[in-house]
Amino acid sequence: MIKKFACLSIGLLAGLCSFLCTVRLIREAEAATQSAAEAVMEVYSGRLLFAHNQNMRLPMASTTKILTAILVIENDDLNETVRIPKEATGVEGSSIYLVPEESMTRRDLLYGLMLRSGNDCAESLALLHSGSIEAFAACMNAMAERIGAKDSHFVNPHGLPAAEHYTTAHDLALIASYALKNETFRKIVSCRRYTIPDGGCGYQRELQNKNKMLALYDGADGVKTGYTKEAGRCLVTSAERNGMHIVSVVLNSPDMYNRSAELLDACFERYKIRKLFDKSEYSVQINTDVPRKKCTCKCIEDFEYPLGEGEEKEIRTEYWLPEKVFLPVKEGQEIGVLNVYLKNQLLFSQKIVSIESVEKNYFDILQEIAKRGIFQEVCGSTNFWRSAGSRAGADATN
Repeated sequence: MIKKFACLSIGLLAGLCSFLCTVRLIREAEAATQSAAEAVMEVYSGRLLFAHNQNMRLPMASTTKILTAILVIENDDLNETVRIPKEATGVEGSSIYLVPEESMTRRDLLYGLMLRSGNDCAESLALLHSGSIEAFAACMNAMAERIGAKDSHFVNPHGLPAAEHYTTAHDLALIASYALKNETFRKIVSCRRYTIPDGGCGYQRELQNKNKMLALYDGADGVKTGYTKEAGRCLVTSAERNGMHIVSVVLNSPDMYNRSAELLDACFERYKIRKLFDKSEYSVQINTDVPRKKCTCKCIEDFEYPLGEGEEKEIRTEYWLPEKVFLPVKEGQEIGVLNVYLKNQLLFSQKIVSIESVEKNYFDILQEIAKRGIFQEVCGSTNFWRSAGSRAGADATN
């Protein structure tokens, strides 16, 4: 009986292993199909962890709405109740079927934009912000340039096909990383369900997030799906594990969910966040032009960075500090500079500042005069005393 049970267990185990291996191989074979363009970036450092055709200009469908959302979040009152412009209703493509003149908050519109990919929400937000789609697109382009997305151009807020509406995987990763640093944006794109109260359409809207990665991938917390015939399947995914937050972008991807998971897995496995500078462990005292006084200096920021195995050996830190500083020195005054390099690439630079105010008092000035011999040079000279004696005699005669 025991032998039979053992044989049965071994057989089941072998069958299960075979099944799991087959599933893994199928999944890898499917996900191994590269997208037209891909990029994976660590959110806070901006380090590009993986790239494939990352600078190729391509249409990006509804992933456009990432920029639309963060622009509105940063510039508009999200709690203000607004009325839906008639021009924003009946927009083609995905929609939450807004009704002209119904009311809701901008926050509600943002949930409709990012969870259900409402093109009508996109146009409503654009018109309420700028008065026209063209004016809003100009704001989008200005913001993209400020973020550093130099190879992108936007002509609408939703990503429906249009000439001169394009981005790159690298630019979209930059835009998404920028947006993910905003708490409101993160809360919206990580939300799986949201209810918009009835504002005049006759019913409340129950929204469910289209982004399947929130349920399929451990640690996923956003961001946005997209599809048009011209752009293909596009997906921007963010996920956090072990203190590292990364975003992946796949444009025109035949299997966007599996490919995104594969890219994320590979980067989480290869890279880990390392603290390269700890502000609490760095303090230095600098000499001043007053011998008995020193100035205590520190850096005010820690620095963490994603590194692959063995890259710690290629990190070097350089400090620039003067031999002495001249008083007075104010608290927070820049004294020097700290630079952190990976090989010859500058990763991080920050100021070394004084953490105290150090002043010159009356006795410091007298000591400085004595040290420089000014008193002796002036008061010890023959001419000085002869002149002083003459003045004293003259005063006595008078």
